[in-house]
Amino acid sequence: MRVAFLMAPKGVEQVELTEPWQAVGDAGGDRVLVSTAPGEIQAFDGLDKADTFPVDSTVSESGVDDYDALVLPGGVANPDALRMDPKAVSFVKGFFDAGKPVAAICHAPWTLIEADVVHGRTMTSWPSLRTDLSNAGATWVDDQVMVDTSAPSTLITSRKPADLDAFCATLLKELGI
Repeated sequence: MRVAFLMAPKGVEQVELTEPWQAVGDAGGDRVLVSTAPGEIQAFDGLDKADTFPVDSTVSESGVDDYDALVLPGGVANPDALRMDPKAVSFVKGFFDAGKPVAAICHAPWTLIEADVVHGRTMTSWPSLRTDLSNAGATWVDDQVMVDTSAPSTLITSRKPADLDAFCATLLKELGI
């Protein structure tokens, strides 16, 4: 199982990257850090700079066919930057078009809204995205983790860092690893 973790060069909430990354790796999955630019990404702990992580591939170098699933970590700035990048949005949409599983936590559904893939889906997120998701045609629920299988691509969403244990366990279960 080869899993792409997509993020902007800065602004990802570190724990929303590192915990799913560790879970997929511990389960034997192949993890690839994909970004919109080469080099490193700068993670954050809230509004404070945290660690940096090396980029394995860029969206320009990557194709949906290279991966079995996609994980979108949150943070406020990360998905906001991704949704403004046409290549990143196209990359995300490609997973839905191919019927591949996608997992998103916290503010990451902003990128899904931009990719126009949430209509008719039941999702959760950071509470402030409730109106955004509803306006885009999704049904928002306040659950720790939500799995929507109403379309060919399974969509796994979660609210916040405190939900990471449930998010990671559900991610591994849905990916079958």
